[in-house]
Amino acid sequence: MSLGGFFKKQFIDVIHWTEEDPDILASRFPMQDMEIQNGAQLTVRESQMALFVNEGQVADVFSPGRYGLTTQTLPLLTNLMNWDKLFQSPFKSDVYFFSTRLQLNQRWGTQNPITIRDKEFGAIRLRAYGIYSWRIGDPRIFHAKVSGTRELYRVADVEGQLRNTIVGRMTDAFAQSQIPFLDMAANQVEMSKRIAAFLWPVFSDLGLELDTFVVENLSLPEELQKRLDERISMNMLGDMRQYTQFQVAQSMPIAAANEGGGGAGLGAGLGAGMAMAQTMMQSLNPQAQAQPQPQPAGGVAAADTKFCMECGKSIPRSAKFCPECGKPQS
Repeated sequence: MSLGGFFKKQFIDVIHWTEEDPDILASRFPMQDMEIQNGAQLTVRESQMALFVNEGQVADVFSPGRYGLTTQTLPLLTNLMNWDKLFQSPFKSDVYFFSTRLQLNQRWGTQNPITIRDKEFGAIRLRAYGIYSWRIGDPRIFHAKVSGTRELYRVADVEGQLRNTIVGRMTDAFAQSQIPFLDMAANQVEMSKRIAAFLWPVFSDLGLELDTFVVENLSLPEELQKRLDERISMNMLGDMRQYTQFQVAQSMPIAAANEGGGGAGLGAGLGAGMAMAQTMMQSLNPQAQAQPQPQPAGGVAAADTKFCMECGKSIPRSAKFCPECGKPQS
């Protein structure tokens, strides 16, 4: 560089950063062909932090405020110190600004169901999604491990890493929680806290702070959800014997309201339905199967009876006429 080129260089006396894009996390202050003047003013606004890097090493971290950069606080980096090197200074200094605002409404979710072991159902596949928020907590670590010397570093550059880390850690959180799936779904706030505790060290290792973590939904894949709905339906029925009696009682007014020959068919159907209900009760109650079946009045065995085709009453199988309604029997 010629002497004329040296005097054309600009001396920086004010260093500050205005965020032109809300998605920018880190921005390097432009230093090409410029030198920091002794006594330059560094302004760091609220929701920002600044990093001064000298010769590739972090010299200092500045929180919000106004600072005077002097030889007492930072080395004077000008070409005037290097006449013997033709004004080519071997010292390289950079100032990086970091946005410490909360990154809100960040979405996470399981792209594919994750398999966990459940106390109640055994192995199940689970889907989950929600939101989380975070911020830069330690610019020194974030600069060294994540953003580096890039001129701009955006939220999108780290979002994929964070989202996949969340899904990976969720499996460990579910496995160690030992909470059944039904209790997870009913206590999503508590589940969110458990997962956040697992994620906090991971974020901290990148110089980030996890602010909030919310589980919005926990669900099973469609085929497993159908099985769960069936099980819930069976539990809601309660006593199968009482449920069957209720169903039979509900069908009696319908049979009585039919006219003509349809009554015979309904009567037979009602009798068959009662016999089927009895069989179901016996299958649900093994003790009842071992007990002898009660004999009908008159000492006629159950195998020697049939139902009247008209009124549905139990009559001897050999009867030609129903003793109740008098209708002939086939």
